[in-house]
Amino acid sequence: MESEAEAEAFARLAHELHDQTNVEQTLERIVESAAVVVGCDYAGVLLTRKGNQVDAIIASDPIAEKADRLQVDCHEGPGIAAVSDARTTLVTDTAAEMRWPCWVAGMRDLQLGSVLAVRLWTSQSTLGALNFYACSPRWFDPDALAVAEVLGRHASIALATARQEESLWQAIDARKLIGQAQGILMERFDLDDQRAFEVLRRYSQTTNTKLNEVARILVSSRTLPTYGRRSWPQTEDLGVGRR
Repeated sequence: MESEAEAEAFARLAHELHDQTNVEQTLERIVESAAVVVGCDYAGVLLTRKGNQVDAIIASDPIAEKADRLQVDCHEGPGIAAVSDARTTLVTDTAAEMRWPCWVAGMRDLQLGSVLAVRLWTSQSTLGALNFYACSPRWFDPDALAVAEVLGRHASIALATARQEESLWQAIDARKLIGQAQGILMERFDLDDQRAFEVLRRYSQTTNTKLNEVARILVSSRTLPTYGRRSWPQTEDLGVGRR
């Protein structure tokens, strides 16, 4: 019965993670549930960025936030090892840990006795690490480790999906914004959609401004951004005049 209950709990949690609408909400739900599911005191998430950089993103408590940030600042610790070595990393007693002296020194002030770090990953990439913190040493037994790894798999899939969906919707929103900006130019200068897009593209290049930002300014203000000491170059400057 206990295994059935655990399976139902994980199934419920998996649905909850996938129901979150963006990356931030997904991360919040991960750290909220992590400590409860595994049975420890705190949890936090490290995420990888471009160039293999790791950053402390979110934690269930200020103590866990400090512990995560300590790993980033020292460039070492169980979460960093879980990312770089692609494996679950356990510290049974932080006071006796010898691998990471900078991290161990900082952990004394936080009074955290043991740490378990589970890699967050997909078949395409490593996303980061989910860190579990306990005030007592030797807290994480084999059962806790197994549960943490199952949770890590659910969290990895949910986070990867949220990232993909967020990127997709950002692309869709950007395209809609550019379309609105095209519509403004089409109406104002009596252009077709292709020539309106060309105006946006040329303004983007001339002012060294991203196309999305050019469109956002035009849609929000209904005016053209400044260009040097004057307003945007007139459409005639770019070879597109009123018809």
